[in-house]
Amino acid sequence: MTRLILFNKPFGVMSQFTSADGQATLKDYIVQPGVYAAGRLDADSEGLLLLTDDGGLQQRIANPRYKLEKTYWAQVEGSPDADVLDLLAKGVDLGDFRTRPCQVRLMPEPDGLWPRNPPIRYRKAIPTAWLEVRLREGKNRQVRRMTARAGFPTLRLIRWAVGAWTLAGLPPGAWMEITDKSAISCQLRA
Repeated sequence: MTRLILFNKPFGVMSQFTSADGQATLKDYIVQPGVYAAGRLDADSEGLLLLTDDGGLQQRIANPRYKLEKTYWAQVEGSPDADVLDLLAKGVDLGDFRTRPCQVRLMPEPDGLWPRNPPIRYRKAIPTAWLEVRLREGKNRQVRRMTARAGFPTLRLIRWAVGAWTLAGLPPGAWMEITDKSAISCQLRA
């Protein structure tokens, strides 16, 4: 039976089960044997991480070839205008690659958002804004690099959704398991 775990990865936790330097890892939160992360989130990013015991499902979730949309909430330094949003949406040349077109919009600060530990830095004279970024690729530190290239560094990054799976009702450090194969297949088609 295919197993799928939805995990709200806290800030500072590595997206793997082993650590050479004592940093928090998945094993500090998930005690289910035989599951592996389908994709990654940097230690300084938070949010939805999917784990499964099915190699085919893991590939289907993580590989950009399958175009499973990922939704990120990025708190950025500054106030991006429509031109910046358009630049990000059309794709950004990051030097080693050009990002694919994606959807980007300003959004209000998410309701019920948990505090980050440690909190982000605040500067009185510099406002912050929240962006929703929906993309179908996921290169290393892509959203952070995109916003920085546009002049609006990311202060906090949360992956809210992968495909139709979201963090709704899942506090940081918590996880839930989906074992119904038809529910998993249905979400992949959504």
